[in-house]
Amino acid sequence: MTSQSDAPHADSAAATAVGTSAADAASDAASSVHPNFGRITTSGRGNAELSAALQKVLDGTWADTRAETRAAMTRDMVNPLGLTMEEQRAHTLTQLQRLAESGMPRLGFREEDGGTGDTGAALTSFELLGHLDLSVMVKAGVQWGLFGGAIANLGDAETRKKYLPSVMSLDLLGCFAMTEIGQGSDVQNLETTATFDAETGEFVVNTPTPSAEKAYIGNAARDGRLAAVFAQLVTIENGEELRHGVHCLLVPIRDEAGNDMPGVTITDHGHKGGLLGVDNGRIRFDEVRVPREALLNRFGSVDEQGRYSSPIDSVGARFFTMLGTLIRGRVSVGAASGASARTALALAVRYSLIRRQFDHPETGKGIPLLEYREHQRRLMPLVARAYAYACAQNAIVAELAEFEENPDAFDEVRRREMETHAAGIKATVTSFANDTITEARLACGGAGYMAENLLTEMRKDCDVFSTFEGDNVVLTQLVGKELMSAYAAEFGDMDQRETVAFAFNTVADVVQEKARTSTLWQKLVDAVTDREHTDILDRGNQLELLVDREEHLLETVARRLRKAQGQDGSAAFKVFNSAQDHLLQAGRAHMDSWVFSRFAEAVDACEDPEAKEVLGMLCDLYVLDIVDRDKGWFLEHNRLTTERTKAATAAYNRLCTKLAGRARTLVDAFAVPEFVFEVPMLNGGGVDSIADPTDA
Repeated sequence: MTSQSDAPHADSAAATAVGTSAADAASDAASSVHPNFGRITTSGRGNAELSAALQKVLDGTWADTRAETRAAMTRDMVNPLGLTMEEQRAHTLTQLQRLAESGMPRLGFREEDGGTGDTGAALTSFELLGHLDLSVMVKAGVQWGLFGGAIANLGDAETRKKYLPSVMSLDLLGCFAMTEIGQGSDVQNLETTATFDAETGEFVVNTPTPSAEKAYIGNAARDGRLAAVFAQLVTIENGEELRHGVHCLLVPIRDEAGNDMPGVTITDHGHKGGLLGVDNGRIRFDEVRVPREALLNRFGSVDEQGRYSSPIDSVGARFFTMLGTLIRGRVSVGAASGASARTALALAVRYSLIRRQFDHPETGKGIPLLEYREHQRRLMPLVARAYAYACAQNAIVAELAEFEENPDAFDEVRRREMETHAAGIKATVTSFANDTITEARLACGGAGYMAENLLTEMRKDCDVFSTFEGDNVVLTQLVGKELMSAYAAEFGDMDQRETVAFAFNTVADVVQEKARTSTLWQKLVDAVTDREHTDILDRGNQLELLVDREEHLLETVARRLRKAQGQDGSAAFKVFNSAQDHLLQAGRAHMDSWVFSRFAEAVDACEDPEAKEVLGMLCDLYVLDIVDRDKGWFLEHNRLTTERTKAATAAYNRLCTKLAGRARTLVDAFAVPEFVFEVPMLNGGGVDSIADPTDA
C-alpha cells in the first residue's frame, strides 16, 4: 500500500481548499514567500460530507452512544467561569445528579448489579464530558469509575447488591482512597494498615505515620460518605503478624449529616491548580473499626477465625491482578484528555482561519494565521496526532469491553498486554493533551489567554491528568518493563535485581514477532514499492521504521541491564537506574508504533475514498512528526540518511500546507458541540483585525 499523500484531490467550494503539486512544493522550498497567500478561505464552513465521513471513523464502534450523548449536551454543561470554589463544587455535584438521572452511570455496571453492562458505551459517554467540563468528568470518574468500580470488581455479590444501586443513583457518594502523601506511585508499599481483630471480628484501619495519610482524594473534602481504602492487610496467628499485601476495604468517613466519623479526620485541600469543582482532601484513620464484611474479598478473604486465603498465592501477582481490574480509570482519563485536546485544537484552528495578521504585499488584505508556514507546523501535526490517538483510544476501549464481556478469551499474556497498552495510552494521550492545549493557547495569542475563550481553564484542569491515575513517567516505565520480557505475565513481581537478571533471557525478535501476528503487517510490508530507496511515505516502510526503532531500543537496554548480571541488589539498582532513560525511550517508542498500527488499521478499514485519502495524509504526517521530533536518533543509528531526513522535512511541510487547506473540515469531524465555540474570540470579541467571515 502506498500513501496517497501526494495524490491530487478536489475539494468542494464550501471547503477551505489548499493543495500543492510536486512542482508547487519544490518552488515553495526555494521561495521565501508562501505560495498559497490568499488561497485559504475564511468562510468558516467545512466540507460537511467529508467531515461526516471522517467523524464516522473517529466515532468508532460506539457511534450511537456518541450521538445520544452529544444530543443530551447543553450549553450550561460547559465549565462555568467566575464561581467561587464552593459554588463550583455545588455546580459540579448538580451536573452529576443530572448524569445519574439520565441513567448514564448504569452503562458501566453489570446487569446482575443493576446496570446495563456496556463498558464501551460507558467509557465513550464519559469521554465526551472532556469537551465540556473536566471537573464533572473527574468527579463522575471518582464516583462511578473508581469508587463504584472498586466495589463492582473487587467485591462479592452481597456487597455489590448492598451498595451499587445507591452508588449509581448518587444516593451514596464515595471516594477512592489509595494514594498516600509519602508513597505516591509506590502503591505496593502503602503504609496504611488494616489489621484483623479475631476477638471482635473487625478490621482496625490505621494511619501509622504522617506519610501514610491519604492525599489528593476526590470526593473526600465535602461529599463522600464511604471510602474504598487501600491498606496493607494484616492478620495475627499465634501472636505473629502476617502481612498479605495491599487490599481494599469499605470504610465510612462521614455520617449522613456530613460530620467526620469517629477516628476519621478529613482535611480539605482547598484551591488547586485546576479542577475547582472537585473536592479533593486528605484522610487520616485513627484505629477505625469496620466489620469483617468491609473487606472487598474477590482476591483475598479472612474467615471468622482470622485465617487468610486467596486464589492467588503470590503477594505481587495478587496485587497486580487486583489493580488490573481497575484499569477503566486509566482508559477514561486518557479518553477525556484526548477530547479536551481536540476541543482546544478546534478552537485554535477556527481562530486561525479568521484572525488576520499583517497585510499581504499584493492584495493589501490581512493574512489569515493559518496561511503562515509556522502556524501550519504548529497546529496540523497536532491534528494528525489527535486523529491517531482517537483511533488508538477506540481500540483499547474495544479490547477492554471484550475482556469484561468474556475474560476467559484472554490468556495471561494477552491480559497483561491490554493492561500495558491501557497504561501507555493514558501516559501518551494525557501528555499530548497538556502539550496541545498549551500550544493552542499560544497559537491564539492574547485571545487565548482570556479565560472567556476557555483555553486557560482547560489547560488548568487538564494539567493533573499527567500525574493522577498513575504518573506518566511511572506508567511509561511500566510499558518498558513489560516489553523487556517475552513472557510479560511473569514480569509483574520483579524488583530491579530480578528485572536485570531476566533481561538476559529477552529474545531479540519479540517486538517484530508480535507485530507480525497482525494481518496488517504483511499486507503493508508486501506492498512496499521501493525497498532500495525505502520511500518514507510507503506505509509498510513507516511500519518497519517504527518497529525497528522499538526493537533496537529494547535490545540495547537489555544489553545495558546485563552488566549487573549476578551482582547484589545495590549494584543491580544502580545499573537499572542508569538505564531508566533508555527504558522510558523504549516504552515511548512502543506506544508510537502501537498507535501507528491502530491508526493504519482505521485508515485501511475506511470505506469512503475521499476520507481514506485524507486519513492517509494524516497518518503520513503522524509518522513524519515522530521522525521530526526524534530525528537525532534516526540519524545517530543510521536508520535515515541526512538526505532522507531533509526529504522527510520537505514532505512534512508539504503535508502541513495541504492539510491546512482542509483544517476546518478536519476539526469539524471532532464533533465538538457547536455551543462550545460561542466564545468572544470566534465571534468578534472586539478584536479589530479579525477577518470578516464573508471575506474569502
